[in-house]
Amino acid sequence: MFDPYLKRWSLTPDGDAIVTRSSHLLPVIWRGLPAMLKVALDIDEKLGSQVLRWWGGDGAAEVYEHDSDAALLERATGQGSLLTMAMKGGDDEASRIICRTAAKLHAPRSTPLPDLVPLDRWFRELEPAARSHGGILTTCAEIARHLLADQRDLTVLHGDIHHENIMDFGHRGWLAIDPKRVHGERGYDFANTFCNPELPIVTAPGRLQRQLPIVCSEARLEPKRMLQWIIAYAGLSAAWFLSDGDTRNAESDFAVAGIALAELQT
Repeated sequence: MFDPYLKRWSLTPDGDAIVTRSSHLLPVIWRGLPAMLKVALDIDEKLGSQVLRWWGGDGAAEVYEHDSDAALLERATGQGSLLTMAMKGGDDEASRIICRTAAKLHAPRSTPLPDLVPLDRWFRELEPAARSHGGILTTCAEIARHLLADQRDLTVLHGDIHHENIMDFGHRGWLAIDPKRVHGERGYDFANTFCNPELPIVTAPGRLQRQLPIVCSEARLEPKRMLQWIIAYAGLSAAWFLSDGDTRNAESDFAVAGIALAELQT
């Protein structure tokens, strides 16, 4: 899979391959620079590199080379980790870094937009899941329906901002990787900061209430609407997990949705 690109782009392997459900990755050296060769396996991953190219390295990893299936990306070589930072007492600072990185991504650009998925289509799995499972998913779907019908401050979204998709690129600072190709209300991009089950403290008592004013202040968001996006996103994320049979992570999303709903009702 990698060999044609190693030859075409004159790359030298620089580590072990990484295999995920959606792509195969290989650390390489390109023109003396550390890079990551990513061969995408699904359409969203393939088109996600268009969003990276649209950002042009401002707030996100640079794309050095690309074709319809693969991209040669700037590689993160810094030692920092937002996940580790958040788990070791730096949750507030990690949230601020996420917000400041997202601000660069959301800034207007004069170049034509890439091929994007409207946010209401991105949510297409939530309503069927709510009908099948009921419970708090019904509330999540209802709130999402109202938000999507009245979107504000539209922009190109990352679509999957969380603590492991913003990485330490050394002298280049914190940059985003692995965007989806979504267009919609800016507030959506901050919801996973509160929901990501890879960060075990997302359901810790008081965590959401502490991070909400930090995120809203940094990102200039209205707290009530941010809570609504958290609930909507938690429902969508749970729907995705349930479709994969992953009830453990779905339960984490349900817990966050319940915390946010209680906060919304106070």
